[in-house]
Amino acid sequence: MLFNSYIFIFLFLPITLLLYFSLNRFNRYKTAKCVLIIASLCFYGYSNINYLYIIITSILVNYLINRIFRKIKRKSYRILTLITGLAFNLGMIIYFKYYDFIIESINNIASTNFNLINVMLPLGISFFTFQQIAYIVDSYKGLVKDYTLLDYSLFVTFFPQLISGPITLYSELIPQFEDEKNKKFNSENFSKGLMAFSFGIAKKVLIADTFAIAANYVFGNPNDPNTTNLILGMLSYTFQIYFDFSGYCDMALGIGYMFNIKLATNFNSPYKSYSIGEFWKRWHMTLTRFFTTYIYIPLGGSRKGKIRTYINVFIVFLVSGIWHGANFTFILWGILHGLASILNRIFKNTIEKTNAVFNWITTFLFINFTWIFFRANTITDAINMIKHILKLNFGPIDPEITSAFALPELTGMADLFNMKGWIAENYSSLYLLLFFAFAFFAILCMKNTNERIDDFKPNLKTATLSAILLVASIVSLSGVSTFLYFNF
Repeated sequence: MLFNSYIFIFLFLPITLLLYFSLNRFNRYKTAKCVLIIASLCFYGYSNINYLYIIITSILVNYLINRIFRKIKRKSYRILTLITGLAFNLGMIIYFKYYDFIIESINNIASTNFNLINVMLPLGISFFTFQQIAYIVDSYKGLVKDYTLLDYSLFVTFFPQLISGPITLYSELIPQFEDEKNKKFNSENFSKGLMAFSFGIAKKVLIADTFAIAANYVFGNPNDPNTTNLILGMLSYTFQIYFDFSGYCDMALGIGYMFNIKLATNFNSPYKSYSIGEFWKRWHMTLTRFFTTYIYIPLGGSRKGKIRTYINVFIVFLVSGIWHGANFTFILWGILHGLASILNRIFKNTIEKTNAVFNWITTFLFINFTWIFFRANTITDAINMIKHILKLNFGPIDPEITSAFALPELTGMADLFNMKGWIAENYSSLYLLLFFAFAFFAILCMKNTNERIDDFKPNLKTATLSAILLVASIVSLSGVSTFLYFNF
């Protein structure tokens, strides 16, 4: 089920909120949790009921591993249990996400003919699996309290963060559900949540999905020699993935607030970054935290000398690239970010002394060009696009690109003032320019939603803006568009 769907907005969310707080009001706390777990499982299994077998099995196995840790004290047995747990979780990801990719790569390299099984990719398997890996590792270290299966199930399945994060820790989520004040409906938190949800769905439906049309067209034609089209396509995807993921994070944050639960911050205006190191402190922050805590630090972090540190950084970004998808394009994307992060460490002092505008431009350009590898179907397509961009063979903008931004809402307003025909004849790229100008303004000048919530005060202005964004987004839900990070 998608956040940006009629069934979620008008049925699932209001019914779940009503049942949860009604049961809590009558002190049926365990029943309220059960309802929330069942609702979350329905949310997860809505598109494919087979997903339920996978997540339920994952929950039961990982909870059992936690119970085993509580029973055994001998270190060798605990290590064996940890290895078993890690093998189970990583095995699930490898099987569902990479099996066909590995077999296809072997066939291509060794000229073999092993059959592909076309295994389905369960939604969000990487997210809820990483969340549970963190849980069993901390269980092995003795850092986890003795939670019930009910609490653990709620920790894993809580639907706002289930499919695309944030990757939360047990210590961040479970105590909030135990807090007595969070069991009662809170109008201020609900207002914050509604504001965040409205901003998030507007980012997704009105902005990201519009840029997606242009990006899909350009990346579908990677051999286009027109540099203008390719740059616009590159920027379109840069903005698409930004507003898509930012929108999801806002909506997840907002839904959490509606239930009086504050989810971990996962997105903090990353395109404002002045270095690639800063970018990764702002983009998908809980994933960066997971890789730092459970891969980088166990490898030795920065404690074993500069060379070892650079190797550890490279490994983390290589794993990040592999995590994002079963394609060599993602692996190369991870390698490029790993090399850039190493250079960022080597030349940190020089970068800090360099002009801030220059640092921002170089960082933003690097992110843009590496997104090409992230989005392209093949490495060859990505290289061809970059080659044609660097040839600087500028030409007229393809009408397919300009038309992507001529939304009915905008053309309808122009029609009211009898300007539609005049704009089409004289300024065919006007709507495109408006979108790109707004996108640059938003990423550089506007507050992110976390900052808006911190400064939130219920008033007529905020309520009106939230209502306008929500209504405009709902009206525009003509097609169901999944969030990009659902694929990871």
